[in-house]
Formats: sequence, structure tokens, C-alpha cells
Amino acid sequence: MEGDWLKILLVAVLTFLINIPFGYWRSKVRKLSKEWFLAVHLPVPFIVFFRILFGVKLNLYTLAIFVISFFVGQRVGIVLNNLLMGKLGETSKNLFGDLLRLVQNHGR
Repeated sequence: MEGDWLKILLVAVLTFLINIPFGYWRSKVRKLSKEWFLAVHLPVPFIVFFRILFGVKLNLYTLAIFVISFFVGQRVGIVLNNLLMGKLGETSKNLFGDLLRLVQNHGR
């Protein structure tokens, strides 16, 4: 039973982390556009893969945990975009590119 909790936690953390760059991307596109739809739905196959890989069964309890992790990750991506916009002036749709630009600007 304890191993199940660790697996559920691992998949929830991965779900959260995977969604951060997608939330960042989503914050830069028009709501309900094709890109917005992709930013919301592209992470799903990765999450399903991790759930299957770690043998986590899907039930109402785990579904609730993963949905919360999903949307919190998306929200953190949006917040990161807002924070980086304050530091960089303008941001792109790419979290990793903007973080690299921030690091490069910091050295100047």
C-alpha cells in the first residue's frame, strides 16, 4: 500500500512538472484557439504513459489527484510567464528559451 502512494505521488509530480511549460505556452495564445487546445491536451498522453509505466490504477481518487496536479502545473506556467514578462519585458511561447534569455541577460 505504501508503494502505491509513492507511485501516485510520483505520477502527480510528473503531471505537475510536465504541465508547467504547456501552461506557459497556453498563456501566450488566444483562448480556445488551435494552439490553446494543443497546450491543454498535448500533455495528456505523457501522463497516461507515466501512469501505465508506474502501474497506477485510475479511480476517482487518483483521477482527482492527477487533474489537480494538471491544472496547478498549467497555472504555475501562466504565473511564470507573468513573472518573466516583468523581468524580460516580452516573453515568447517557449519557457526554456525565455529562461535561457534571462540567464544570459543576468550575466550582462
